[in-house]
Amino acid sequence: MKSHRTLRADAARIWSAALRASDASAAVSSCIRRRGRLLRVCTRTFHLGEIRALWVIGAGKAAAPMASALERILGTYLSGGIVVTKYGHGLPLKKIELVEAGHPLPDAMGVAGGRRMVSLIESRVQPGDLVFCPFSGGGSALLVSPAEGISLEDKLACTRLLLNSGASIHEFNTIRKHLSNLKGGGLARLLSKATAVSLIISDVVGDPLDTIASGPLVPDTSTYADCLDIIQGLKIANEVPPSILQRFEAGAAGRIPDTPKQGDAMFRNTSNFIVAGNARACSAAVLEARRLGYRSMVVTSRLEGDTSEAAHFHMSIAEEIVYSGRPLRRPACVISGGETTVKVTGSGKGGRNQEFVAHCARRLAHLAAPCVAASVGTDGTDGPTDAAGAMADNTTVARSLKFGARFLQESLENNDSYNFFKRLGDLIITGPTRTNVMDLRLILIG
Repeated sequence: MKSHRTLRADAARIWSAALRASDASAAVSSCIRRRGRLLRVCTRTFHLGEIRALWVIGAGKAAAPMASALERILGTYLSGGIVVTKYGHGLPLKKIELVEAGHPLPDAMGVAGGRRMVSLIESRVQPGDLVFCPFSGGGSALLVSPAEGISLEDKLACTRLLLNSGASIHEFNTIRKHLSNLKGGGLARLLSKATAVSLIISDVVGDPLDTIASGPLVPDTSTYADCLDIIQGLKIANEVPPSILQRFEAGAAGRIPDTPKQGDAMFRNTSNFIVAGNARACSAAVLEARRLGYRSMVVTSRLEGDTSEAAHFHMSIAEEIVYSGRPLRRPACVISGGETTVKVTGSGKGGRNQEFVAHCARRLAHLAAPCVAASVGTDGTDGPTDAAGAMADNTTVARSLKFGARFLQESLENNDSYNFFKRLGDLIITGPTRTNVMDLRLILIG
């Protein structure tokens, strides 16, 4: 029977394998090949002798390594470009300008990056040019160009409301697209005179192109009316800044044009390719778990919904394995990917991965076999913290009692999972991974 120490060490090996499989530079390099003047990009081929200039314009937590890979592949053919990434996620680049900015809350540096991006496109990109657009998770917050009449302060206030209300990524990005000049097909409008190829690392369940980074080069399927439905459904309509509410109402009434839709001529010269996603990370995790001797399975790479409910679902599977030997016999490893949501009601510090593990702790305490639950944000950042996630085992609740009989309960009530796991020494700290393919959850049973 595997001990807690072994389970914890194996969990770290498994999520590390998943992170290696999600490497942003490798993902770009695997889909682009250059032989002389022939450039193969996924299913498309370009002759560099027929292209006036090559540019790189993008955003996201993985933007720096994606841009670095493009610099290496394109070499002297590359004219330049600009990418925006999160603070601390940058890398040295030679020809491409790098801007670091705020995430998940946009800031003045994000606005400055957006302005420089627009300026580069309007002043230097010409017909006959090829523009590579690397996008990854975080692109929605980092690609900042507020629509007319919307201030950065308004966007910040709306972002905070959405974060605290438990809005899904689809709801979040529907709102963002209708407050931006670049999202929801806006970048395609600016680049319509050139050929644009978007290389995408997906951080959204199901890889919907119009949601990842808020679909800068993709026809938008959402509307201003959807925005009104979302803020009403989340019960935040009375708290949304007046300028934003007025824009949504004007758009729904047809007084301002909606985002560009399918069939618009501006998308004629755009292509979008997914180069990495959560399914690849899950596949790498299950292979590593099997190498370590676990009977393993991926239950889903598409998990969404409430974090606490997701935790109870995973613990139900663990209990079934322990008491019935289904769907796996021990030692077993259950893996899932996706991204859940937390409705914040307290004033503590944490993120969905840490909350997931905290909700697993009580049922782990009663499990009649050694078991470890771990949840990791593949970008290395869980919520507004320096942790990627957390880990718990059968002893977590007992160890927490020295901090008070209600320490776990109070931490959950106050959304303070970070300080709960920090005091127990069970935070997972990876540092910036410079990729983002959502979350990875592991349940290991000895």
